[in-house]
Amino acid sequence: MVFWKRKQASNDRETPSSGESIPTVAEFGTTSPADGSEADPKAAVISSTSDPAATPAKGASWWSRVLSKTNELLRTDIRDLWKSEGELVDEDFLKNLYAILIRTDMGNSMATKIRESIYSQFRGRRIQLEECLSIIRDNIAKSLSNASGQLNTATTGPTIILVVGVNGSGKTTSIAKLAHRLVQSNKRVLLGAGDTFRAAAVEQLRIWSERIGCDIVLGEQGSDPGTVVFRATKRAVEESYDVCILDTAGRLQTQSNLMQELEKIKRVVAKQVPDGPHEVLLVLDATAGQNAISQAKGFSQAAGCTGIVLAKLDGSAKGGVVVPISEQFGLPVKFVGLGEKLEDLSEFNPESFARALFD
Repeated sequence: MVFWKRKQASNDRETPSSGESIPTVAEFGTTSPADGSEADPKAAVISSTSDPAATPAKGASWWSRVLSKTNELLRTDIRDLWKSEGELVDEDFLKNLYAILIRTDMGNSMATKIRESIYSQFRGRRIQLEECLSIIRDNIAKSLSNASGQLNTATTGPTIILVVGVNGSGKTTSIAKLAHRLVQSNKRVLLGAGDTFRAAAVEQLRIWSERIGCDIVLGEQGSDPGTVVFRATKRAVEESYDVCILDTAGRLQTQSNLMQELEKIKRVVAKQVPDGPHEVLLVLDATAGQNAISQAKGFSQAAGCTGIVLAKLDGSAKGGVVVPISEQFGLPVKFVGLGEKLEDLSEFNPESFARALFD
């Protein structure tokens, strides 16, 4: 179940990549087999409903799968530093370790903290591999101890969740996963297809809503996204939905006029729900690495983001990017996701994250 707590159109838009097509129902909820053959549509349907409890706390194997590429980089490269049973902690060792940590995009601040921690404890002495890994784990877990958070909710009426991000970040898929999670927790969910710039995005969200079993408010391509947001929010209030999740068009954090549009959308929400939106979730593509930090800065300033959904974490060796985002902007990572399956979304857990980096 999901636990809750209370907390107080333009020419500049990103254009979809060439050749983009609207997936069929069978294409959703599954990843392509390794041999390139078509996925089994029946298997896709089964996968979307195979986790009726939609448990928020995933097991160790799930986290290991999410961070497999970051884990492989860290364990392989750090292990290569050991040429004997114990490695002497000297300037060369610390320099090489620092470079490895930086490659995961965990940032200069965290890499420096880890280097200095190892230096202070083992200066001039030999350190074992597991001792080194333990220090790295502890530093990361401590840094992220306040980086996770539960979804905020309205005390009365529907909870309004606004979802923002750049085009291609995994925004639509993340919305579907979150909606599925809430529906499985017996929440009545309404989607608002506010990405009216891309017909594909609207159609994708419509297909997802049918599969998940939730309602949706649609808008015509090119129509004012504020109109869709207004209709969805109004319906959520009048028909007593528990949650209303609003999609928005992908935009670059540098497009000031489009970032201002987000402020307008928030005002539209507030006219229907004075204390809404209750969440402004920024979807970041983990494979973006350092660019994700720039995105977090731009969107946080313009849209007043309250949390992050880190998508595609399984496709990146840069899973450490969670650390600098949390340190620099104080934004909690509310969810992490991988793949296309509806159940592949979990609440962020700092300890599980840090442990899985080296499992």
